[in-house]
Amino acid sequence: MPYLPGLDGLRAIAVVAVMIYHANHNWLKGGYLGVEVFFVISGYLITLLLIGEHERTGTVNLAQFWKRRFRRLLPALYTVLALVGVYVTAMYISRREEIRGDFVAAVTYVSNWYQIVVGQGYGAGEKFVPLRHLWSLAVEEQFYLVWPLVMLALLRRFRGRLPSVGLRLMLTSVTIAVVVAVVYVPGATAGTCDVEGFRNGWTTVAGRCINVNETLYLGSFSRAGGLLLGAGFAMLWRPLAVVRGPLRDKGRRLDVMAVIGLAGLGFLMWSMWLFEGQVYNPALFRGGFLLTGVATLFVIAAATHQGAVAGDLLGNPVFLWIGTRSYGLYLFHWPIYQFIRKQANIQLSIGEFVLALAITIPITEASYRFIESPVRRGALAGALTKVRHDPHRLFAAISVVGLLSVASYSLYSAEAQCVGDVAQSLCESSTGTEPTLPTQSTVVTDSSTVVTDPTGLTTVTTIGGGVSDPYGFVAIGESVMAGADDELKAAGMWVDVKESRSPEGVRTIIIGLRRGGIIGEGTNVVIQVGTNNPMNASAIAAIMAEIPTNAGKVAFVTLHAPPVWIPANNELIRSLPTTYPNVVVVDWDARAGEVELCPDGIHLTCGDRSAAVLYTNLILAEFGLPAIA
Repeated sequence: MPYLPGLDGLRAIAVVAVMIYHANHNWLKGGYLGVEVFFVISGYLITLLLIGEHERTGTVNLAQFWKRRFRRLLPALYTVLALVGVYVTAMYISRREEIRGDFVAAVTYVSNWYQIVVGQGYGAGEKFVPLRHLWSLAVEEQFYLVWPLVMLALLRRFRGRLPSVGLRLMLTSVTIAVVVAVVYVPGATAGTCDVEGFRNGWTTVAGRCINVNETLYLGSFSRAGGLLLGAGFAMLWRPLAVVRGPLRDKGRRLDVMAVIGLAGLGFLMWSMWLFEGQVYNPALFRGGFLLTGVATLFVIAAATHQGAVAGDLLGNPVFLWIGTRSYGLYLFHWPIYQFIRKQANIQLSIGEFVLALAITIPITEASYRFIESPVRRGALAGALTKVRHDPHRLFAAISVVGLLSVASYSLYSAEAQCVGDVAQSLCESSTGTEPTLPTQSTVVTDSSTVVTDPTGLTTVTTIGGGVSDPYGFVAIGESVMAGADDELKAAGMWVDVKESRSPEGVRTIIIGLRRGGIIGEGTNVVIQVGTNNPMNASAIAAIMAEIPTNAGKVAFVTLHAPPVWIPANNELIRSLPTTYPNVVVVDWDARAGEVELCPDGIHLTCGDRSAAVLYTNLILAEFGLPAIA
């Protein structure tokens, strides 16, 4: 198979689109579709290579194929894992627990399924996830493992009928698109899997909640459409055969197709948003992927035809440099973005984007020249020989191994922690599970609990149901309230916050705190819930039913966040005093615009504490308590 520089140029367009999208969704709303372009190119090229090898040798050497793939993919991947591991150990050690699973999934090429199972997919924010982008490499590597076996069987049985097989593969791709369109769940997707409440977009598989649309986006089967589309086209459009056939002088017509294809990709990448206000774009799941694949085939047809100009234009030196290093650029750019912004779904500024590129490009070039290319040429054995015979290189190698060993042990020894929406919900006590007293600020001894409050005073309560000295103020909430955790505790409140908490989770915590003696006669309760899911009156009634009748006020905090259900939730919260005389409303939504929130427009503390202070003082004011500074 001849070298096709136009395909490297197409790779360049794809990786630049992805990098822009990952930097700031608003700059290129559909830039993520560059991954689909990669899938189609991969399916096309890998199938061409397998057909060519079978024609030359009469078979496919599977061991050699996989060896070449490993040489191509593993060196840069392991370099990324090493750099991320060292960075986290040295600079961000508090995040070790959250990303350990990502490392294991990356090494085994199951990142996409890991993210599906734990509920930490493409649309999830808040977390530091430097390896989230590896889901697409997992899909491709799974294809590389399975497809040669399928091709070997097809080539043995249908060697003389490959065009008809190609058409069937392309029809299979269309079938996958139809299935995705049918399975797609329209409307707002719940932020968490609330078993008892709103759970649109979630289903249960083997007792575990699964986000349906995230599964369609990340799943190996649902995303096989692009790979099969490219593979089927390879059986119909083989560059050397085309120039010998009746299409050899149709280069100009193919250039027109390339213009149409590039225009289509440009339009889709400009307009096809993925996820806004907890809604997944229905156009994407109802044909958007397939349209992207077809537009990519238009470009491939022209880029691989010797009589077309498209291949030369796409294979210009700039595009060629980017395209040949597209794998490294894809691998390195996302972790560097995360190092800068600290969490997912935070938009980079222009200055931060330029800084990220200034770091990404040199690292990518160094990886390409000194790691990826030498390993692909089989120079690893020679390099190891030089290391053994050169004391300076041996010392450097030992130092690197030692550093990586420390980082690996640090990740291995980190305390296990729940990550992702699903795992977080599993950590919450669910319906039917006996609630327990939260362990925050508690030490359990035989039949009593020693509770230490922020002022240093200590009260002893009995878990067995008796109430000795309940707290005066208890605050229960989600990740937004977590931003004011220190301020609320300084004001003398017992605080229990957990990311992605649902109304049912609030109810369960109240039961545990009531049984533990934390909530009792005279306790004033502050509740902030509803950011992740819609709420209804019955969910609030279930919460209120668990608060003792002799408790004090119950303050519900309104919500300030983008999801489409927030206005309705706030309307419900503001109406509660008419139903429950002991309920007051803390209108955070009305005042949140007075302070600078995190870049996601939801959370309180990504810099100074002004938002957390205002949030706390609004709560204190409802109880007539003095404000904090």
